[in-house]
Amino acid sequence: MTRLTMPPALTEAQAEVVAEVVAGKRGKVPAPMIAWLRNPELARRAQHMGGLLRFDTSLSPRLSELAILVCGRHWTSHHEWTAHKRIALEAGLDPQIIAAIAARRVPSFDDPQQAAVHAVSHGLLAKGRIDDALYAQGLAALGEVGMVELVALLGYYSMVALTLNAFDIGLPESHAAELVP
Repeated sequence: MTRLTMPPALTEAQAEVVAEVVAGKRGKVPAPMIAWLRNPELARRAQHMGGLLRFDTSLSPRLSELAILVCGRHWTSHHEWTAHKRIALEAGLDPQIIAAIAARRVPSFDDPQQAAVHAVSHGLLAKGRIDDALYAQGLAALGEVGMVELVALLGYYSMVALTLNAFDIGLPESHAAELVP
């Protein structure tokens, strides 16, 4: 059961942030913002960061969504998984890749960029570091800018997952049966 819901009456500062995000590319209040609104400046800055990382990087939507799914699976964040699985499918990510990630298996990739995004994302989230070989793989596939953006994306979506998990936002309606061990 969700621990926090949208505040029933928004303060002026909260209303300003909600208006900003609704007017932006998302067009709606993202789920973790329900919690972040308790500190309107946190909500404002987090949603700006999220908008940049989701919509305005050198990573294609398919690559971004792949990384977000790896992150959502790492944290077993049901709402993040459910929302981004749909977006990943719309972006053309192979359903077999998504199923493998859900099952905690290494997917088979034909695309070296996708393979690098998965390997770097999985490695960094699992160990908090990446070795030289993994760094070289990511750098060759994504370049320096892409690597920096990927790491930032993983950090941001880890914050999203932890927020959703801590406050049970989106549950039970976003429960993803495929994430249950």
